Amino acid sequence: LFFFFFFKQKTAYEILSGLVGSEMCIRDRVSTQSTWGLMQDKVLNKDTIGKNVKNAEYAIRGYIVQRADEITEQMAKGQKMPFKKLLYCNIGNPLSLGQPTYTFDREVVACCMNPILLDSPSISVDAKDRAKTLLKSVDYPHGLGAYTSSPGLKVVRESIKRYIEERDGYPCDINNLFLANGASDAVQTIFTVLLTDPKDGILIPIPQYPLYSALISLLNGTPVPYYLNESKGWALDMEDLSANYKKAQDLGIKVKAIVVINPGNPTGQVMSKKNLEDIAKFCYEHKIIILADEVYQKNIYGSTPFVSMKKVIHDLGAPWNTCELVSFHSTSKGFLGECGLRGGYMELDNIDPYAQGQILKLRTITLCPNTCLLYTSPSPRDLSTSRMPSSA
Repeated sequence: LFFFFFFKQKTAYEILSGLVGSEMCIRDRVSTQSTWGLMQDKVLNKDTIGKNVKNAEYAIRGYIVQRADEITEQMAKGQKMPFKKLLYCNIGNPLSLGQPTYTFDREVVACCMNPILLDSPSISVDAKDRAKTLLKSVDYPHGLGAYTSSPGLKVVRESIKRYIEERDGYPCDINNLFLANGASDAVQTIFTVLLTDPKDGILIPIPQYPLYSALISLLNGTPVPYYLNESKGWALDMEDLSANYKKAQDLGIKVKAIVVINPGNPTGQVMSKKNLEDIAKFCYEHKIIILADEVYQKNIYGSTPFVSMKKVIHDLGAPWNTCELVSFHSTSKGFLGECGLRGGYMELDNIDPYAQGQILKLRTITLCPNTCLLYTSPSPRDLSTSRMPSSA
């Protein structure tokens, strides 16, 4: 899933091994030997950098990707390789793989960043109306760019509130919504609040999106893996989950939360409502916070419909509707695919008011999230719906 290389004869592994071993490793070894003496004089070096930083691994942006960048650069300069093209599939980056953008989104963002475009005949009427609504709510004469409130623009959170209520059929409190620079940013905030001791554990699925194991290492917690069942379409096996939870307890690890990635990443499956109900009941019984990564909820390719964890716990009713839940969503996937503009949010459900206040405090340290994308998604009522996919 990380890389697909188009080549003529050799395998990708042989290519990488040969190119890395014969050229890069020799170069790095010589470079390291010649500069090591100088590096020892630096305040920040291999010996002084934080241990948790060194322990954190994020393979999808790690060494192989760096080497791929070098190969791409060499090919651009005319160097021949035993393959014609290198395609990056290490991360969900829809636009880089050719997914078309939305004309509507781009027009709204352009008008919000440069309001003079509101007078341009090339901008659609509905995009102008959306941009005017957003600009009016913030009252910035020169467009977006100033700091906003730490939870994010109120008008954007109101839009997300409506989306969640239409999706789930249950109320959403705007004060429980926090905008973020992508879902990953919000996940880091929650992990920072959760992990206070090396014996604090978080249940994570295997296979998983490596953000979770990386953050747990960075914040000096303990990952507690549970294994998805490939033979059953990557479903969560409750017996396996219970067994791994008990193993962690026997080792003195306090399991505080479980990461549920639905739809799966990288496995792509949509979890059944029954599977999600079992998780909710398990978490209620063991007092575990549910962290629902739902960023791929619009990327559905099978017959199983997506059901949010919020809807699941509220459909169950008492006492399971009191489960502590944090849900994450993003503009990086689905039909938007705007990874680089960094938009996302988290919704808190049944979180202790004091804890929620501490989460807000943590968000204030970075002042505010990005302001330029989350409000732009078109609805069927928008006039330019027929011209949403851009050829650009």
